[in-house]
Amino acid sequence: METFDLSSLSCRRIWLLTWPVMVSLLMQHLIGMTDTAFLGRVGEVELGAAALGSIYYLAVYMIGFGFSIGAQIIMARRNGEGRVAEIGRIFYCGCRFMAALAAGLFLLSYFLTPLVLRPAITSDAVYAETMRYVNWRSLGFFVVFVAVMFRAFFVAVTDTKVLTLSSVVMLLTNVLFNYVLIFGKCGFPVLGVAGAAIASVIAEAAGLVFFIVYTRRRVDVEKYALNVFGRFDWKLLREIMDTSVWTMLQLFIAVGIWFGFFLAVEHLGEQPLAVVNIIRSVSNISFMMFSAFATVTSSLVSNLIGAGHSDQVLKLIRRTAGLAFIGSGAFLVIFALFPNPILRIFTDSAVLIDATRETMYAIVINTMIQTGAYIVYNAVSGTGNTRVALLIELIATVVYGVAIYIVVIVLRSSVALCWLCDSTYALTIGLASFLYLWSGRWKNRRV
Repeated sequence: METFDLSSLSCRRIWLLTWPVMVSLLMQHLIGMTDTAFLGRVGEVELGAAALGSIYYLAVYMIGFGFSIGAQIIMARRNGEGRVAEIGRIFYCGCRFMAALAAGLFLLSYFLTPLVLRPAITSDAVYAETMRYVNWRSLGFFVVFVAVMFRAFFVAVTDTKVLTLSSVVMLLTNVLFNYVLIFGKCGFPVLGVAGAAIASVIAEAAGLVFFIVYTRRRVDVEKYALNVFGRFDWKLLREIMDTSVWTMLQLFIAVGIWFGFFLAVEHLGEQPLAVVNIIRSVSNISFMMFSAFATVTSSLVSNLIGAGHSDQVLKLIRRTAGLAFIGSGAFLVIFALFPNPILRIFTDSAVLIDATRETMYAIVINTMIQTGAYIVYNAVSGTGNTRVALLIELIATVVYGVAIYIVVIVLRSSVALCWLCDSTYALTIGLASFLYLWSGRWKNRRV
């Protein structure tokens, strides 16, 4: 078993663990970016509808992803403790629960989505295209919920390189089917927004198949007891839920309020909505950098605590934050110096490029704040105290909601100022997380 102490977690070691996660996140974000790039050449309505539909889907998806994060924390703790044979039980228990959750959320989405979106979207054209996207996209729950359990397993045991490979498979699949289905190539009908949604579902299915094949051929399944499917364990599920339920709520709320932001911008008009979808795709490039470090930080914190090295957690956070700032800074320089070439990737409309350019500088400000904030926040989750993480999330959501109401609804500000609302959210979670970690109240938390 690998010993998790700070001497083994040098900057080089942290980087070697992080870069596969970073590349996998980049590939996943490229899936959304290719949707934007293709639909940006179809029309503003389609581009705006894809933004609302994808974030709505993401909010529901985060319920399942939140469960996988809780399971990941527990699997990482068992890995740090050397009790690796228990990881298989946690993994399979989680997969069974996620399959049932996918079915339930699909049915709820099918029947409730029109009731949620129709009163919230002012444009009839945007509403119709959003519903087309969501109805097809929600089929992805059945594959992606199981896939994220594989992701949780590989991050927990610090074998992150497979995430890069699976993401490449997903990206290539998505690009191919986006081209074929959105524009109606190779004998297929022109599906527009629906084609983008179907392509994403097919890409997620390809990623799941890759995970299954890789695990069977390259992972020591006996070591982690992945060769023993076993019976469903309700007691174990309750133990996982003790950690996961707070993460599920936290992530759903986090993306839910972001969906509220996009709905608020939709009330400003179809063009501002198209602009924020382009900006979302651009900002995801820097987001994947600090998000990768944040993901690895959560797993390493849990491993350190499991190995009895709680005193080294704050040092680890400082080390990963420093690396994340260096990585994010490289992207920010490019954004600031070359906004037009980057924006042309996503649209060929000169009007949209002119409307979006100013907001590129808001990305720079947001990212500098978010980089440190997300790392310390994910460290809180890594301690296993997901209730505190949820409380921090609720406080930040209230602050963010007030900022959205004032800046977007009341003042009807420019898109650049609207985008800066994200900074209020990041500042809140960063400060609250730092104060909690500094207090040391997390050191005796058991999961």
